[in-house]
Amino acid sequence: MLYYLYEYLTNHGIHIPGLGMLKYISFRAGMAVLFSLIIALVYGKRVINYLRTKQMGELVRDLGLDGQKQKEGTPTMGGLIIILATIIPVLLFTRITNVYIVLLLVSMIWMGAIGFLDDYLKKIKKNKDGLSGKFKIVGQVGLGLIVGVTMYFHPDITVKRKYADAKVVNRNNVEQNFMPTEKITVSTVPFAKNNEFDYSGILFWMNDKDAHEWAWIVFIPIVIFIVTAVSNGANITDGIDGLAAGTSVVILLTLALFAYLSGNIIFADYLNIMFLPNMGETTIFAVAMVGAVIGFFWYNTYPAQVFMGDTGSLMLGGVIAVLAIILRKELLIPVLCGIFLIENLSVMLQVIVFKYRKKKYGLEYAQNNRLFKMSPLHHHYQKEGFHESKIVNRMIIIGVILAIVCLITLKMR
Repeated sequence: MLYYLYEYLTNHGIHIPGLGMLKYISFRAGMAVLFSLIIALVYGKRVINYLRTKQMGELVRDLGLDGQKQKEGTPTMGGLIIILATIIPVLLFTRITNVYIVLLLVSMIWMGAIGFLDDYLKKIKKNKDGLSGKFKIVGQVGLGLIVGVTMYFHPDITVKRKYADAKVVNRNNVEQNFMPTEKITVSTVPFAKNNEFDYSGILFWMNDKDAHEWAWIVFIPIVIFIVTAVSNGANITDGIDGLAAGTSVVILLTLALFAYLSGNIIFADYLNIMFLPNMGETTIFAVAMVGAVIGFFWYNTYPAQVFMGDTGSLMLGGVIAVLAIILRKELLIPVLCGIFLIENLSVMLQVIVFKYRKKKYGLEYAQNNRLFKMSPLHHHYQKEGFHESKIVNRMIIIGVILAIVCLITLKMR
């Protein structure tokens, strides 16, 4: 919004000292993260007090974990703090007509609404199961469909790839090192030479023209799967104070850096990566969300004054998935979102191993010989006697290591 004000005044010959800074993405990103952090810190307490007056306290099941029952009554739906603190600076500092910004805002509101409905049914309607699992899946699939269709058909979502011999094409005019703008379903393969993968290649039995024309048959279902998997992973990770928020900050910071580099043709040329036109604006969205999550983290660290609830966890996972997809970095998700992945896998493996042992050895044996003492994995470590603060801190450190590995892929291939 402020960018358009700058454009309007400049076009009318009005020059206000300092206003020219708004044309720089780096400046607007810095202002966005500052605003989002202040909004979350200042108004977060008010939101928490409001949720408390509305009796939006968490009902905690007795799982036999230390300190668990003391958390009963802690306000939930704290994801509203993140949403509020992100949307305001995004509207102020981004070019809101940018297709990527629209897609990210839709993703945030869409997944936030699904999570809010689940929390609302649990707390207001006293429905302990909340929103039915199949309705959550329908919502996640719906968002994946929107993202996939937009990515494939929208004319402003394009890619510029470097010529194979770009080093000798022109080092003075970097734009000439890149091929003409293309509308293709290409992604980045980490740790691989010539690391671009076109989804149309899966349709190997077709000729190139037909494969590109029908690539959406493969691309859209993959997008739906990624959105569903990552949002569920974030939802499962949100089990102890600060875990989902802390790990999400690391992931979002990494994606923000990828957005800035991929949206700048000079950095894209230097790093020999795809240049994504119009992508720079998403840097502002990503860092605004970083500030919002850090502000929320202030109140969510042990002992938590507020929980994000499904309103926050489903939304965080959904936005992270969409960010990775539009950045053509979705194949990095297993590494970058490694904490989400192992939390998800721990639940799946627990169920699979239990069913197998129950069938082979009987119910009593299966109950006494579980793969983990409890799933998700963070509860297993609680059962082992680790304090939840130590679990959170160590998982964040692991998340930082995984993020560094992802950043290394910019040059290591």
